[in-house]
Amino acid sequence: MTSSDVRENLFGGVGRVEVFDLLGRRQAGAFTAALACSLAPSGSVGRHVQESYDELIIGLEGTGTVTIDDQHEPIGPGSVAYLGLGQVLAIQNDSSEEALRYLIVKAIPKP
Repeated sequence: MTSSDVRENLFGGVGRVEVFDLLGRRQAGAFTAALACSLAPSGSVGRHVQESYDELIIGLEGTGTVTIDDQHEPIGPGSVAYLGLGQVLAIQNDSSEEALRYLIVKAIPKP
């Protein structure tokens, strides 16, 4: 895996998120990013507007909640949430003991 970028209190959230850029500088057609993320126990990513790209959030390990436009969805292994342009996202790690691990895949929206 590539080196990570550690972000603290992302978008006004709480705790540490470690982000691995899986694509790096490689071209991947309509996909602009593939990020592996690890959100610290009891951590959160604050509410923010999706301004540039459609996004999939794919749960890998742990348990959490994805909030999209005030709709709460559980996130865990095998779950997928879709976030379109202009929607508001927040993520909460529901565990106080283990990290929430998930992928973010961003794609250029169709014209």
